[in-house]
Amino acid sequence: MGHLEPEEAEDATRREAALMERSAPQPRLIASPFLDGHLVVRPGSTSALRIPAGHFTELAAASESQQPAPPWLRAAVLQRWGLEMPGGPLADSVLVRKPSPYDFGRASWEINLGCNLECPHCYLGVKEFSGLTWQQKVRLLDIMQDAGVLWLQITGGEPTIDRDFPGAYRYAFNLGMMLTVSTNATRLWNRDILRLFRDSPPYRIVVSMYGATEETFDQFTRRRGAWKAFKRGIDAGRAAGLPLRLNLIVTNETAHEADRMAALSDEWGIPHHAYTNMTPTIYGGPESLIAQSTEHLRERKPFTGCNAGVTFFHADPYGMVSMCKVGRDDQIDLLSEGIEGLRRLPGISDQLMLRTGGCEGCALSGSCRVCRPLAKQFQEAKAPLINYCQHGLSKEKLSL
Repeated sequence: MGHLEPEEAEDATRREAALMERSAPQPRLIASPFLDGHLVVRPGSTSALRIPAGHFTELAAASESQQPAPPWLRAAVLQRWGLEMPGGPLADSVLVRKPSPYDFGRASWEINLGCNLECPHCYLGVKEFSGLTWQQKVRLLDIMQDAGVLWLQITGGEPTIDRDFPGAYRYAFNLGMMLTVSTNATRLWNRDILRLFRDSPPYRIVVSMYGATEETFDQFTRRRGAWKAFKRGIDAGRAAGLPLRLNLIVTNETAHEADRMAALSDEWGIPHHAYTNMTPTIYGGPESLIAQSTEHLRERKPFTGCNAGVTFFHADPYGMVSMCKVGRDDQIDLLSEGIEGLRRLPGISDQLMLRTGGCEGCALSGSCRVCRPLAKQFQEAKAPLINYCQHGLSKEKLSL
């Protein structure tokens, strides 16, 4: 097993959290079109103001002409966030984003597939350290902004170990994006990371948890010291007041500690969600399914459609864009095609959603619980039907 960075003095977490307590720059508000409306959002906050189109036009004009914030905005911001807006030009306190003809409000981005852990359930399969140059990452983020992306999830692999993560995060923040980071928290205690999140508050930090004890955590992640690094990151994040949420990874190796993981989450005051259903790798491999705890296999709700490829898209480490993390067929090379390539994405999504192959003509398709791209992955991995298909259920269950 490999090693994570060694622990420092016992009061290291308190010192690192103190970085967050120093006076930080007040983050600007963001006024932006979003889907069929307009929002004013605040970095670091989960609440928002929905404003009429006329108010948004007024803000855009005020920002352009260096006018102060209109009285209605001052009153709304004071009521929603308890903030007194400064009296200078609106542009000093509100970033007004331009409308986009592409209407993609959300996106996710794998900044790198590399990771410092070796979890057996991981859907990424081979976790290689490779991807775009810094200049290409900047261009990708610029295209996302022009496409209308307001909420961006930065994921991996483990994003915080990518050498360009701090710069890319800050660049996306300055473009006016509300940022979610998916992480294993083993680097969350890092001073530079804490300072980054202090100066540029995230919308949410989603942390994967792989057990409730050092023995289980280290064994599952195949890394000695993983639990200590995770716990140190959690402690630093809590002390800094970061918006944490835990994904409790329940597999055949961690299921015996599922209740203890939930109890720890409650003890720490962190919202949590149990992640129980494993999926094949992005290459259609079955190796990640071995981790499935059949006892905790959760029955999905009927799939009724989603916005993948229409108002949402996913970008991999090479700038290849797909409808989502699952449906990666017919990817668009965004750096080669430019933003116009996104116009093809809704058509690709519609085609991938068609129930063909092993699902064509299925009598249960009206109540199917997985989308077609995910069903295709399970079929390519030759997964047991019970993992994803109602045909794998007993007749007694189907009749209920």
